[in-house]
Amino acid sequence: GVRKVVLDAVLAAGPNSCPPMIVGVGIGGTMELAALCAKRAAARDLLSRNADPRYAAFEDERLEMINKTGLGGRTTALKGHVEWAPTHIASLPVAVNINCHAARHAEVLL
Repeated sequence: GVRKVVLDAVLAAGPNSCPPMIVGVGIGGTMELAALCAKRAAARDLLSRNADPRYAAFEDERLEMINKTGLGGRTTALKGHVEWAPTHIASLPVAVNINCHAARHAEVLL
């Protein structure tokens, strides 16, 4: 189910999300906490990986799946980071935060 939610969110955003994008996924907690996790995931350093090997593998799998959509040519997303929080077994909130490439620019005036 989480895989489908992520793919559906990326497809719904389509090219409006300014590929190449960063996709942050928040899993667990409450819906509010899942949204915060997704935002935190989208803001992580590009070279980082989730410390939990299961979530790191999920990040790699999601990135490959997102890039196969072809929305941004060969590279629809640069990363698909995942953050998680403990949750009750009866619910599994999932939030997706898409960070467009325009949010990753910086300037320095010397």
